[in-house]
Amino acid sequence: MKKHIVTITCVIMAVAVGLGAFGAHALKDVLTTDQLVVWKTATFYHFIHGLALLVLSIVYQLRPSKWLWTSIISLLVGIILFSGSLYLLTTMGWRWLGPVTPIGGLAFILGWIFAIFGLKESLQNAQIR
Repeated sequence: MKKHIVTITCVIMAVAVGLGAFGAHALKDVLTTDQLVVWKTATFYHFIHGLALLVLSIVYQLRPSKWLWTSIISLLVGIILFSGSLYLLTTMGWRWLGPVTPIGGLAFILGWIFAIFGLKESLQNAQIR
């Protein structure tokens, strides 16, 4: 997986764009206004964290770091749990997924904290200050 993380990240970004378009076009007459807001939140977080994954994955390929890898995994988990639960909550009505969303948010927060250490370590190894 580590070898293909940039490719995986690009697929994640393509899915984010596709789900955003799906929500804007196919779901606009199916979901309520509130549900569409939740869908947009899911795609926004999916897209933003996908971009972060792309940057971190490229840095990781150039200057591997255990902290960067932990950050990447945390952000992936965050996308799956946070955005994934919101996608399913809005389209399937699975209310039991509500408590999963904050766990995904926590994974995002941890991912960013791990990124601090990972980027610092990678940049120090590259002697960039």
